[in-house]
Amino acid sequence: MKDLSDLEIIESVRNGNHSDYSLLIDRYRNKAFSMLSRMLKNEMDAEEVLQDSFLRGFHGLKNFKNEAKFSTWFYRIAYNTALTRLSAKKRKIESEMSSIEDQPELRSDYDSEISDKADLSKFINMTIAQLPPKYSAVINMYYMDGMNCEEIGEVMNLTVTNVKVILHRSRNALKDLLISRNYIKEIL
Repeated sequence: MKDLSDLEIIESVRNGNHSDYSLLIDRYRNKAFSMLSRMLKNEMDAEEVLQDSFLRGFHGLKNFKNEAKFSTWFYRIAYNTALTRLSAKKRKIESEMSSIEDQPELRSDYDSEISDKADLSKFINMTIAQLPPKYSAVINMYYMDGMNCEEIGEVMNLTVTNVKVILHRSRNALKDLLISRNYIKEIL
C-alpha cells in the first residue's frame, strides 16, 4: 500500500477511503514537523500546527487540482498555518508587553546546551532555529527537505528569484549569527 503515489492515495480518499489519508500523513509528517519546529521555535506549537495543517489538507483535498505535487500543496498549507500562528502569538505578546517599558535582553542558551562538538547537527539546528521564521523555513525546505527553489516558491507564494534572494539572505544571516556569537569555531 505504501507503493502508491500521492495521486493514487488522494483519489482513494476522494472515493471514500478516508483512512488512506494516514498514508499521506506518514509520508509528510516528519519533514513538515521539522519545518514547523524551526519556524515556531516550539515543538508543542509545531505539533498543534501540524495537526491543524493535516486537518485542513484533508478537508481541502476536494479542491486539490493536481497542478502541483501534493507535498508542495501541503507544505504551503503548513507554512501559511504557521504564519497565522506566529501572527497571533506576536499580537498576544505585544498586548502583554504594552505596559512594560523595557524589554529584558534575551540570553543565549547555546553555551549550556552545546558542550560536545560531536553533536554538530543539533548545534546547527539550534542555530537555524534562532533565525527569523522565513529564513529558517527556507533553509529547512532547501537543505533538509531537498526542495528546489521553484517548489519553495510555490509553498511560500514567491517567485523563484525572491526565493533565491531569501535563501542568500538566510545563509548570510546564519553566518553572521555564528560569527557574532563566536560559534564559528564550533563548526570548524
